[in-house]
Amino acid sequence: MTSLTAPSETGLLQGADWWRQAAVYQIYPRSFADANGDGIGDLTGITSRIPYLQELGIDAVWLSPFYPSALADGGYDVADYRDVDPKIGTLDDFDEMSRALHAAGIRLIVDIVPNHSSDLHAWFQEALAAPAGSPARDRYVFRDGRGENGELPPADWESVFGGPAWTRTPDGQWYLHLFAKEQPDFNWQNEEVREDFRRTLRFWSDRGVDGFRIDVAHGLAKDLTDPLPSAAEIARITEPGRNPLWDRDEVHEIYQDWRRVFDEYDPPRIAVAEAWVATPRRPRYARADGLGQAFNFDLLQAPFAAGPFRDIVTENLALSAESESSTTWVFSNHDRVRHATRYGLPLILDAADSGEQTRDWLLRGAPEAELDRDLGLRRARAATLFELALPGSAYLYQGEELGLHEVGDIAPEARQDPTFFHSPGVDVGRDGCRVPLPWTREGASFGFGSGEAHLPQPAWFGDASVEAEDDDASSTLNLYRRALALRHELQTGEELEWIEALTGGDVLAFRRPNGWTCVTNFGDEAVALPAGELLLASGPVDDELPAATTVWLR
Repeated sequence: MTSLTAPSETGLLQGADWWRQAAVYQIYPRSFADANGDGIGDLTGITSRIPYLQELGIDAVWLSPFYPSALADGGYDVADYRDVDPKIGTLDDFDEMSRALHAAGIRLIVDIVPNHSSDLHAWFQEALAAPAGSPARDRYVFRDGRGENGELPPADWESVFGGPAWTRTPDGQWYLHLFAKEQPDFNWQNEEVREDFRRTLRFWSDRGVDGFRIDVAHGLAKDLTDPLPSAAEIARITEPGRNPLWDRDEVHEIYQDWRRVFDEYDPPRIAVAEAWVATPRRPRYARADGLGQAFNFDLLQAPFAAGPFRDIVTENLALSAESESSTTWVFSNHDRVRHATRYGLPLILDAADSGEQTRDWLLRGAPEAELDRDLGLRRARAATLFELALPGSAYLYQGEELGLHEVGDIAPEARQDPTFFHSPGVDVGRDGCRVPLPWTREGASFGFGSGEAHLPQPAWFGDASVEAEDDDASSTLNLYRRALALRHELQTGEELEWIEALTGGDVLAFRRPNGWTCVTNFGDEAVALPAGELLLASGPVDDELPAATTVWLR
């Protein structure tokens, strides 16, 4: 049995395995706290809120990109991998934040974006100024076009954000960007690219970073042998590892190389892969000789129902055992509609959510007209308590501890996400989960800063603010605080035993080491409350276990 490593006197989980059962809190820096009042969150703002994070009870912070960026994709278009965006701070601010987090017993994970850079990156600007076939262009993916005069792109591929995946340069060549045109893809067959990322990993590790979240981890290795296949030909490829653009077997050679860098440190730096791959392929990213852990998005995409939740937990615990890693659990992040809203939408109450389906609903109509906010929040609280009782790492997204819903009514002229502009009328984009947090009941930006926030906040944010929930014993914020504190006391090992006598229909029950159990009623009607000492409940409980409610018992 692998036990949860005990906290040190500083509160830090000690040892190389600290990450296996950690509760990790994702901060989207531009929307967390604004210290200088310019409407954009900053590193000093994060530092000022560390007491809040410490009281919340998380083990680590995952920081979304804070690098210099033109914000063509919310910071995931990186212009310099070894600096801080001047709009949100300096390297000195980063160092102060890192020291303060560690002093508070909180480890630090940062985002690394290795599939592509910003088009403003010095290397890409050098490539644009260099001739075809030059070493500068070889760091990226440049190709001659098709057609009599090269006027057609090298292939008919589409960007993830919509529109073509190739953009023509003034000299007539084309460059690949699987995301926005401002995000040219690196050529990972180029040794210069590989060495520069080793340097980046060491740069941040030397500054005290404990680990890395790897963006688009399944996209680095590509087979771009001419002639390039068409989009239709790629769609017909079903053999695992054979897609020319995604989840190729060669990508793991890159991560084995990175592991050697991680292991230069004591304790070794950790990494978690964002890899949207078929479930059986996930363990390869989580192996000890690679990144060590991979995101499991299965619960995030599942309906609020007992059957899918049980199947997902069973399968993913088996997969983590296969890779000798620990699994991860996540319900919300910066790319997905918040789960308090997903669980309250009539479109998906009884159907699997793909994320896009939810955004379609938000695009079509006024959320308040159809969203059952109370039901969505009850289900979200129950799901979170279920998640925090599971073995493995729990990844929480800023604001979910306040029970925040998606902000669906953002005017088109106020939106920022490229998916909205590249797919008008098709995808409303991800701005609704990136709206700056409310800290106070009132104020120009509800305490986010001294002025207006970079994305508009709705009037209902005041009632969902930290100030409003802080002293309310029944608030979602205080539920998270109690749950995370209890989790530190109770969590041990990576074992889970389904309690068949209590499981059935709309109810799931499982037992963890130390003799505590988690019981969730996914149904619409109350059921009998099992015997035992009630440690925590996601909502009011008397002699019965109400609908959409989870309890922890001993």
